[in-house]
Amino acid sequence: MSGDSIPQSPAGAAAQAGHDARPAAPGRDPLWRMIALARPRSSRFVLGVVLGALATGSGVALLGVAAWLIARAAEHPPITALSIAVVATRALGISRGVTRYLERLVTHDAAFRTLADVRVRVYQRLARTEPVRRFRSGDLVSRLVSDTDATQDLLVRGLTPPLAAVLTGGSAVVFCTVLLVPGGLALGAGLVLAGLAVPLFAAALGRRPGQRQAAARGELATALVDTLYGAPDLVAYGAMDRAVARVNDADEELTRIARRDAAVLGFGAGAVSLITGLTVWGTLLLGVAAVEGGSFSAVSLAVLVLTALAAFEIVAPLPAVAARLGSIRAGGERLFGILDTPPEVAPPPEPGRRLPSAEGSGGTDGSDGSDSGGAVEGLRVRSLSVRYGPQEPWALKGVDLGVAPGSTVAVVGPSGAGKSTLAAVLLRFRDPDDGTVELDGADITRYDADEVRGAVTGVPQDPHIFASTVRENLRLAAPASDDDRLWEALERVRLAGDVRAMPRGLDTEVGSHGMRLSGGMRQRLALARALLAAPRVLVLDEPTAHLDPDTRDAVTDDLLTAAEGYSTLLITHDLAGLERVDTVYVVAEGEVVQVGTHEELADQDGWYARALRV
Repeated sequence: MSGDSIPQSPAGAAAQAGHDARPAAPGRDPLWRMIALARPRSSRFVLGVVLGALATGSGVALLGVAAWLIARAAEHPPITALSIAVVATRALGISRGVTRYLERLVTHDAAFRTLADVRVRVYQRLARTEPVRRFRSGDLVSRLVSDTDATQDLLVRGLTPPLAAVLTGGSAVVFCTVLLVPGGLALGAGLVLAGLAVPLFAAALGRRPGQRQAAARGELATALVDTLYGAPDLVAYGAMDRAVARVNDADEELTRIARRDAAVLGFGAGAVSLITGLTVWGTLLLGVAAVEGGSFSAVSLAVLVLTALAAFEIVAPLPAVAARLGSIRAGGERLFGILDTPPEVAPPPEPGRRLPSAEGSGGTDGSDGSDSGGAVEGLRVRSLSVRYGPQEPWALKGVDLGVAPGSTVAVVGPSGAGKSTLAAVLLRFRDPDDGTVELDGADITRYDADEVRGAVTGVPQDPHIFASTVRENLRLAAPASDDDRLWEALERVRLAGDVRAMPRGLDTEVGSHGMRLSGGMRQRLALARALLAAPRVLVLDEPTAHLDPDTRDAVTDDLLTAAEGYSTLLITHDLAGLERVDTVYVVAEGEVVQVGTHEELADQDGWYARALRV
């Protein structure tokens, strides 16, 4: 069957469209998309802007009233003439602290709740499993931590302060203009320069370093994780020095970018200070000229100058925020790179449906049993075709195979034959582009992926062992299991003796990725965990791929013994122990080229017989 001749079903076409899509090109700036994440709490952020404006306005008014009070007191008026200003000074001092506290409370609460929602969305997306494999582990950690936290930085520092500055700065300019028009215009010009021109220039200067900073942070995290977790192999192959040099290079690059970022921040702070000084001097000179002309009082001059000085407190943080926008935007792009990653498994047309019962009497979703065909059929793969892109060769082409209830079937073939792709489809990590996979007569693409994985589970070639105890690793599959059931599963995979010899038995810590266990023990522990889930079909995908020959033969024998009574599909390139399986399928270049028992295939001319002789 040629690749071009394979038609695609509607479900397969939809899945293929998901495979071929690229992460996110919604046409919107990541900054606006990050702000949109806060839409459910927009009222809180509006309240935060109002409180922030009141806080900065109280600070400006406090200095203005204090200036009037001091200048007026110098004229020795009756004390009653100063009482209102005295009370106002106290009130503004209190309101400044209270409103600032409330503004931080409201905006940080809203930002943290939004950040929690974003993290939940990211974890929900990653919980579908498929996207995890598209990112390197260190880079994924950086996306989960630093790039996700960029949302908080934008909402707390990049949203509330600029809006509050517009409200308070506009009010200050209006007030000063009422006092003295030239002074108010000078203040307005200074605030526009310090609060708009300088931040825009700082944003332009910080855009490239910010983009490079996010990527450099991810590279450093990747280099560190690769070095730490790959240390034994790196030492064994004499590559540790190169790995450490890579970490140092990534750290130096991040340091250079940080220095550039610090220079931009220093430029912003210095420019604002310069503009502040020039504006205050300008308003002072204009005010002095007005006083000498007799159109302006000395008390009003003090109020004008100190109000102008206090007004720049409003815009002082803005250049630093603007300089970080490049880094925040790059973090947003990396964040949405996860959220926008298209799924490899399309959602079922009717979410929530339950698979038909194992007895073939129909599903528990109220169906009439038509999905099951009225009889237990086991696992059946019909004309399965899969490829990873429209221009890519077919990884699987028209594959047909079956696993009858209680039987053991092996799929063998050379590396790159499509065996792991078959396992990915069976475990619902990919959708078929054409053909079907049926469990007891039910098309598995019509059911939720987790529902299928509860019935079809297995042991991958590199099973994940969590950094916890033996007990907790086992109970992931069956949380309600008591110790007797755990020991029964360990006995079945011939691991109970090793666990009993451990210092704390079931409570022994296995280390990160199970590093305190041997390769064979990790495989047995993963199989025991799979058996506790009581699956209908057990898929063993290259379970001995990383083991030495002696250990490999023993583990294969133990796995097949433990899997007796289950419908088992063993995917492997190793032919040891296959005389114990019922049927062997040989796959080459994505197609089934031979089918038979071990003895039958050993007597036929083909890949299987040649592999036996090697």
